[in-house]
Amino acid sequence: MRLLIVEDEKRLAVSLARGLTAEGFAVDVVHDGLEGLHRASEGGYDLVILDIMLPGMNGYRVCSNLRAAGHEVPILMLTAKDGEYDEAEGLDTGADDYLTKPFSYVVLVARVRALLRRRGAGTAAPVLTVGSLRIDTAARRVIRGEDEVTLTAKEFAVLEQLALRAGQVVSKAEILEHVWDFAYDGDPNIVEVYISTLRRKLGAAAIRTVRGAGYRLEAK
Repeated sequence: MRLLIVEDEKRLAVSLARGLTAEGFAVDVVHDGLEGLHRASEGGYDLVILDIMLPGMNGYRVCSNLRAAGHEVPILMLTAKDGEYDEAEGLDTGADDYLTKPFSYVVLVARVRALLRRRGAGTAAPVLTVGSLRIDTAARRVIRGEDEVTLTAKEFAVLEQLALRAGQVVSKAEILEHVWDFAYDGDPNIVEVYISTLRRKLGAAAIRTVRGAGYRLEAK
């Protein structure tokens, strides 16, 4: 899942990005409302974490502009304000949830996962079944047959992208886009490293390479 954080407190933004990356998300960070609106408008994000007090354009306006343009990406607003009218204004502009600073990181992660589950209701099951594999996207667990397979956060994120389109070819570029953030400028062959690791853990036949196109998760 790909998240966008729009937060001008750089220390907080970096802390959130590190934590959410460790949870297996691909996270992009911007510190200005106008830049946040531009990036969110380009699409490709599964959720936006949006501060209200921002330079360039405040969070209320970013949110209302996104909704007016037809973007339905879930938005979790963050603010130092705590009045009920501030919360009402945030929700009235189209935000899906609201969290007041200071907040518990554990609560933020729970809110993020809840919004993502709500967005996927009716379109993606929380447990994906592909052959003998059961992938619990909420609990971040993978079961093969009767045994649990231990994966790192990044390994799980790569597998999740393949499982969401099981039987279809997923390109290396698509995996990079959804598992690594936009600032990643390393070797794109990092995807092959994770595919190789997943094959060792899940069985060599679980993931097929389609030469020149990408990878396909097979029902085995």
